[in-house]
Amino acid sequence: MQKLPIKRTVEGLLRLQDTGTSATLLGIGPMSSNLLQAAFELGRDDDFPLMFIASRNQVDCDDLGGGYVNGWDQKRFSADIAAIAQKVGFDGLYYLCRDHGGPWQRDEERNAHLPENEAMELARKSYLADMLNGFDLLMIDPTKDPFEIGKVIPLDVVLRRTVDLIEWCEKERVARGLPEIGYEVGTEETNGGLTSTDKYHTFIERLKDELVARGLPMPTFIVGQTGTLTRLTKQVGHYDFEAAYSLAKMARSYGVGLKEHNADYLDDVTLLEHTPANVTASNVAPQYGTEETRAYLKLCDVEDLLVREGLLASDKVSGLRKTLLVKAIETERWRKWMVGDQVNLSVEEILANEKLSLDILDISGHYAFNDSEVKAATEKLYANLAAQNIDGQRFVVDHIKRPLRQYVECYRLKGATSRILEALAK
Repeated sequence: MQKLPIKRTVEGLLRLQDTGTSATLLGIGPMSSNLLQAAFELGRDDDFPLMFIASRNQVDCDDLGGGYVNGWDQKRFSADIAAIAQKVGFDGLYYLCRDHGGPWQRDEERNAHLPENEAMELARKSYLADMLNGFDLLMIDPTKDPFEIGKVIPLDVVLRRTVDLIEWCEKERVARGLPEIGYEVGTEETNGGLTSTDKYHTFIERLKDELVARGLPMPTFIVGQTGTLTRLTKQVGHYDFEAAYSLAKMARSYGVGLKEHNADYLDDVTLLEHTPANVTASNVAPQYGTEETRAYLKLCDVEDLLVREGLLASDKVSGLRKTLLVKAIETERWRKWMVGDQVNLSVEEILANEKLSLDILDISGHYAFNDSEVKAATEKLYANLAAQNIDGQRFVVDHIKRPLRQYVECYRLKGATSRILEALAK
């Protein structure tokens, strides 16, 4: 299929909103190759566009620190995604999307309190690698400011950084003869200052004025706060239908789609509400990583049973459960999902607490999937199970499909690609 620019796909969805046949695109955090395979298989079978949303911590240039997912930089990420799509026979629309690009969006840069000019330069370097390797959507998020922790960043500062980065990216893109890309602006972070409909409108209006004045395109998405919030392995926010409907209507009046973040662990009723609210896209990431971790742990339970039943020697056990637990806790990336005083506990304190260790494994096992010891233990687990005619990797992919399918069904994604193409052809 000839690839549509992501802005055209969103245009098609906005047109479909008038007919009652629209859908909400799903932004999938690319936590592993297994997740990519699961997504492509569903996209192939149910005919909908796929969006893979990679943060800078997950996928970035090697000389900026690389990514924790499969050690991917932009080139390897793009190549591996294309290979998996071909492997499963997916020939539909899929988009590589930069999630939370911008200054200080890598943990190391923020912790180092880099000055703004240096952080902006690193952001530009990352964006250039994105564009050179086929990314279709760049999120411009300059709100992770280490000098304004706990404060709302002034709107003027957010606008200045946002427009400057879009202008730089567009100049580089045009100069290098690269295809059209889309932009995502705004943030779900409260320090971004866009938590009310009034401020959201002010941001869009002022952004439009600045972009028009510089001859730059309007964004494809503007992120709005619909009340969603993920902590631990739960949805702790309170979805606000009226806010979502109002923000979507406002965004559409500018020809832009409303993008929602932190849509993990939503129940069916809330997911179904996205259609009448006209939410154009929403992001889900840690939930799918957690589901993959849970799949591995279930396979570990089967391995334990094989030992108890005398079908596997105890000295042949993979040890994946323990290896994954220790490696995941040692990453310390779980801190962002914690609540209360637990966020400040040391690795040693966590490892000494069995219940808390298991809770954190559930949250953050995916951060260690690429660890060499974890990968070796996983392959050993697969081999032990294969000897008893169990396809472990197939089980993992299918396990991840379960929550993916929930969103596909509730977001009315089945047949969405065909509906979009028909809407654009009219």
